[in-house]
Amino acid sequence: MERHHASVNTVSPNKRKLENYEENRDLKRKKEADGDHANSKLVAEHYNKRGNTSCAERRNSKIFYMRNFNNWTKSVLIRKYTDALYHVGVAHPVVLDLGCGKGGDVLKWDKARPRHLVCTDLAETSVSQCKERYALLKRRNRNRQFFSAEFIVADSSTENLKEKLEDTNLMFDITSCQFVVHYTFESEDKAETMVKNACNNLKEGGYFFGTTVNSEKLINSVKKSDGLSFGNNVYDVTFENKEEFPEFACKYIFQLHDVVNCPEFLLKKETLVRLCKKHNMRLVEWKTFSEFFEENSRPKENFRLIQRMKSLEVFPPNGEPLNSAVEGDYEHAQLECDRINEKYPGSKTRVATLSKTEWEAASIYVVFAFVKEDNNKNLMSSEETRTTAPDKTPLVIL
Repeated sequence: MERHHASVNTVSPNKRKLENYEENRDLKRKKEADGDHANSKLVAEHYNKRGNTSCAERRNSKIFYMRNFNNWTKSVLIRKYTDALYHVGVAHPVVLDLGCGKGGDVLKWDKARPRHLVCTDLAETSVSQCKERYALLKRRNRNRQFFSAEFIVADSSTENLKEKLEDTNLMFDITSCQFVVHYTFESEDKAETMVKNACNNLKEGGYFFGTTVNSEKLINSVKKSDGLSFGNNVYDVTFENKEEFPEFACKYIFQLHDVVNCPEFLLKKETLVRLCKKHNMRLVEWKTFSEFFEENSRPKENFRLIQRMKSLEVFPPNGEPLNSAVEGDYEHAQLECDRINEKYPGSKTRVATLSKTEWEAASIYVVFAFVKEDNNKNLMSSEETRTTAPDKTPLVIL
């Protein structure tokens, strides 16, 4: 009798492992994507709900000087790299402002004399306010040639910005991303899309720069804390755990007095460097706010800007109360005044600084800058970065 053997579809163990890996990977990506959109929506809703604050409200804020200090840092960073481009013949750069918010940097860009500015943010209300700021500034300067601009509502971590540009062939000299890029580190796909949008349309020799979280400081601070939180009376950071700090999806809740109450994600320097390298970008600067201030506060123009922007608080004050009532917040300033007065009797020294409370909140950030590689090595080619410098509270002698 002829025997018929059933055909058995055998699958090798290695192939089954691969299929299981691919299935789990796809499920993970779908879950991440669903979560990504949920978090993006949460962030957009948060910033859409934030109203404009009056000058009086801002002045009475516990973080008045910290916010001004952050703006000084951004102003100097923008000037530093627009000057670098000017010295190689780019007098009027084309700029992409990723995460433009309400347009707080539009005036800074005006001083940089761009040819064209693209502002994009995921919060529709913020983009609308940014557009209004630009229009107002343009009206005030109608007697001179003013830079053109376009405004895009988009999530730069999930959408292709190139497709949304008025001119899809537009190339940029600068991409600026201020206090935003770490939000995208909820997943690798999201972070990669953000970096691609930041770098893909940059010209050779162009810069991608900005400000983001100081992951080393955040990790060290939570490890030293008794629980999962650390902070003071103006800010608070709460992690989900303090045993593992993965490259992506390392979530924490950041609360800043009267301003922010949103989930954020840890961004590690080496991870951002790796993602940027895929787009031919090389790191040229990575500094804590303390380091950046120490190196850039001495030039006359930057020093005058500190005074003009009220980036630091005068100590001793001119009769008005100090911004912080926390005991010991100005001890460093008093010690410096005493030191100088002892050396120069009768000098009545005054300094400008931040309270320790405000500085503790400001010091959780770093500045970064990447350059798109080209054959022209006269651009700022060596990486300027230190990770072991002391964290000094900003202070200048008036």
